[in-house]
Amino acid sequence: MDKQASSKQVVLFSFINYIGTAIGVLSVLFVYPYDKEFLGLVRYIDVIAQVLYPIMVMGASQALIKFYPSLSNQYQKRLFNYSVASILVIAFIILIGITIYTKAGQRTDSYIFYFAFTIAVALAYVELLKKQAQDMQKIAIPTLYEKLIPKIVLPIIFLLLLNNIFNIYESLYVLTAGYILVFLLTAIYLFKRFKPGFNYKFKPLFEKISRKNYTQYSLFAFAGSLGSLLAFRIDGIIIPELISLEANGTFTIGVTLASTLQIPAVGMFAIYAPIVSRYLEKGNTVELGRDYKRVANLLFFIGTVLYSCIFLGINNLFAVLPTGDNLIASVPIILILGASVVFNMATSFNSEVITFSKYYRFNLIAILLLTILNISLNLYFIYYTSLGIVGVAYASLIAMVLFNCSKLWFIYKKFGLLPFDAAFLKLAVIFIVSGLGIYLLPEANSNSINLFYKVGLSLIVNIVAVYKMKLVPQLNERINSLF
Repeated sequence: MDKQASSKQVVLFSFINYIGTAIGVLSVLFVYPYDKEFLGLVRYIDVIAQVLYPIMVMGASQALIKFYPSLSNQYQKRLFNYSVASILVIAFIILIGITIYTKAGQRTDSYIFYFAFTIAVALAYVELLKKQAQDMQKIAIPTLYEKLIPKIVLPIIFLLLLNNIFNIYESLYVLTAGYILVFLLTAIYLFKRFKPGFNYKFKPLFEKISRKNYTQYSLFAFAGSLGSLLAFRIDGIIIPELISLEANGTFTIGVTLASTLQIPAVGMFAIYAPIVSRYLEKGNTVELGRDYKRVANLLFFIGTVLYSCIFLGINNLFAVLPTGDNLIASVPIILILGASVVFNMATSFNSEVITFSKYYRFNLIAILLLTILNISLNLYFIYYTSLGIVGVAYASLIAMVLFNCSKLWFIYKKFGLLPFDAAFLKLAVIFIVSGLGIYLLPEANSNSINLFYKVGLSLIVNIVAVYKMKLVPQLNERINSLF
């Protein structure tokens, strides 16, 4: 394992994600609020695609990482080819199902499902190609394509739609073409470095690995992926169906801004997936536990620094923007979902530990229970309270907290590992005290002054305190290297 190469990949991965997020944030702040109904439609299609593509993948991408270390180069290629073929077959079956559903149901919005299906096929193959790139520690460039192209295409579509150059259908065709472009570029990049060949005789492969074990693992991984989407992204279907597309647009703005917090975690978890798999393959729980805590402390520090800035400055920021009146309704969504993201980051790579261990079946049990809980909570908040989309955000927060707590408990029970230590608790105290203290400071007459002085003070206090107390070794190493 080349630790230095992995570290560079994490940095590059995070940098690319931040560029994509910066484009997304600027679009959310200055473009999307002008047509929240179309934004809600785009997210509706996206969520349907996000539900369809795990069905197409059927756990093949996770199985690629799980069984990869135990195979020779020849059989690693056959495993990849098997995954490519299985996605194609399942996608065809899904297309038949969509056709029957839209014809029988006589839905007037059937076009939504066909756009979603096409995007889902592209996403399914991108997911598989990215997992192969992960095994090769070459995740950065595929991430560049995946994160930047849709983020660039969507605001351009919005501007053309707002200026009456495109209609809705033309806009959706271009959006779909953007995802197909991501797939094509990712495939070109990977196949220049990985030559799987065209060997589609899979019987020898399943003499090396048990077909029964492969199928069981793939099905459990699929159920976990699909259940996770239903548990945490079901709002993207429930809101447009039960409230409105405009409300879905408002919620999408909150989701987009809150998700900026998790970029370091996405990069860290992607790079650590094969590392965790190897630790578990070798039974190396000592190093696993060490990295478990280091990643938890680092991500909790980064997440709480960013969340503090949002908590203290979001209202003042929106007040000075020309789109502020359209954005203000998303503030409670941002704060609630932001807290959910920070909690997820603080529990480190829980999912990876369970997914790549012999206890992977637990993910299925936990996610199925949480899917039922989250859907029930969503329906409760919509039908029995007046909270509307704020209630949907609370449902997501409760589901995320319970989901991660269940994984913490299970990992501690089976491996004796926890991501928390004394440094973690000290970090929590620092951020709670500094956040409340700065929030209660007197307000200036200018929103701009409030924004800069409170956010700036929060950054200085938190970073200096954590550095002086040496609670996050990576922070001290980075600052010391600068000086």
